Amino acid sequence: MKSHTAYLTLNIPSKMAFENITPAVQDAVTKSGVQEGLCLVNTMHITASVFINDDERGLHHDFGVWLEKLAPFNPDPNVYHHNRTGEDNADAHLKRTIMGREVVVAITKGKLDFGPWEQIFYGEFDGHRPKRILIKVIGH
Repeated sequence: MKSHTAYLTLNIPSKMAFENITPAVQDAVTKSGVQEGLCLVNTMHITASVFINDDERGLHHDFGVWLEKLAPFNPDPNVYHHNRTGEDNADAHLKRTIMGREVVVAITKGKLDFGPWEQIFYGEFDGHRPKRILIKVIGH
């Protein structure tokens, strides 16, 4: 069995954005030499997400609007108790919980084995600083 670890570092210049990381993940799979196996992709930050969905601009806009309705940004410590710690990102923690921490994708014949339209995305909910993403490939 082979294993390969890679890290991506992203620094999103806005508070919230979605970035397609599929090419970088496929690159890590290719470098691993794994032909049949699994690829784990997870964000290593509690205010960001990794998820699978369609790469369609309107859908990404809808995600942002929907998430902002569910957990609106509000730095007031009377709104979110977490903000009593001196931070202002309680909403980002909630958004991350909704969108998820990680994905696992099958590798078949050296390629990520997706359904139609599926791509891997990084979701940023408290940007303006570098954050890492772990890519772990295992198989043979």
